Amino acid sequence: MAYYISPRFLDRLAVHITKNYLDLPQVKLPLILGIHGRKGEGKTFQCELVFERMGVEVVHVSGGELESPDAGDPARLLRLRYREAAELVRVRGKMAVLMINDLDAGAGRFDALTQYTVNTQLVNNTLMNIADNPTNVQLPGSYDETPLQRIPIVVTGNDLATLYAPLIRDGRMEKFYWEPDRNDRIGIVGGIFEPDGLSQQDIVTLVDTFPDQAIDFFGALRSRIYDEQIRDFIHSVGVDQVARQVVNTKTPPTFHKPDFSIQHLLEVGHDMVREQGRVRDMQLVREYNQALRQGSPEPAPSPSAQSFYRAYEGVASGNGSQQTPSQHRASSTRLDQDTLNQVRQLLNQGYRIGLEHVDERRFRMNSWKSCATLQTDNSDEAAMAMEQCLLDHPQEYVRMIGIDPQKKQRVLEQIIQRPR
Repeated sequence: MAYYISPRFLDRLAVHITKNYLDLPQVKLPLILGIHGRKGEGKTFQCELVFERMGVEVVHVSGGELESPDAGDPARLLRLRYREAAELVRVRGKMAVLMINDLDAGAGRFDALTQYTVNTQLVNNTLMNIADNPTNVQLPGSYDETPLQRIPIVVTGNDLATLYAPLIRDGRMEKFYWEPDRNDRIGIVGGIFEPDGLSQQDIVTLVDTFPDQAIDFFGALRSRIYDEQIRDFIHSVGVDQVARQVVNTKTPPTFHKPDFSIQHLLEVGHDMVREQGRVRDMQLVREYNQALRQGSPEPAPSPSAQSFYRAYEGVASGNGSQQTPSQHRASSTRLDQDTLNQVRQLLNQGYRIGLEHVDERRFRMNSWKSCATLQTDNSDEAAMAMEQCLLDHPQEYVRMIGIDPQKKQRVLEQIIQRPR
């Protein structure tokens, strides 16, 4: 395929790699380039395309390798891979980089419940040490006085703010926020569908129809088009004969070119968007808890909650009757009745209530900030604290989380406010 490389991405990555191989007098160069942005926007794939175009050797580390049952193993792995990249430069005479994918997933802290281990601490410390001394990276238990080749490090992640702050300071890490603009999206999607004969106008229509979808949506869309032919193949040979036809066979099945008309692509794309909506809206945990809380009695308000409601009580027009706390709560609260019932159910089961908030940009990256963990088992006091959080963040998403204090696990995540 004629894959598209964004000029902005190529420029930023090529400059970072090249300058780390140059001897610039009295210039302090950040060794690490942190590429961050929304999930599925092709950060890693764009890096691979740039590496291939520049002829750069790549040594990979996954964020999943940054934790181990044995303390110190991930830190040693980072040093070993860095030295491996330096050896590639020496032996092959080509540029090399150390690529760490999803660093925030392996070493970041997303909320107060994220476990901070010895390995997390050592990984952060090791990366800082390598950034400060890139030509003197030693393995534990040995020392080699020969200076190493300086190797630029490229890391990807969704939210670099979850990492240890001294690691991402400007002297150690250069930051690049990757958000493809419309021209980038048209170029990338055009590269994805290049073998399929779509016109430039079809590509523009496809991109403009799904402007909020990440780049990987269009790759999944192209894959989905082949499902129809695969389904016909399964029906033609029989489900019980599929394995015989596709495994250890000298004549693998062949398929004709599917229907890549723009109308068919839009139809399948809208079906995928509907599936995304079902994942967001179903919230089966919430449904299960609704079933569990049926018939649970409403606890009486505490004295502090009674005084809070009393301050807002008034005389109803027409009959001169005074509102009760429950009547006022139903008429003035920012929380709907389902949310209040959910709060009571969680507290009755011995769980704690937590709150998180996030703005529009970080919501797309699923990077929430902790608002508070409510240290109360009274639903009215919890409701007042939740009201205050909503008032403090009126133009942000706010979600309620249920926390099992014994297992330190979440049992519920539910958005209770969306920006207007």
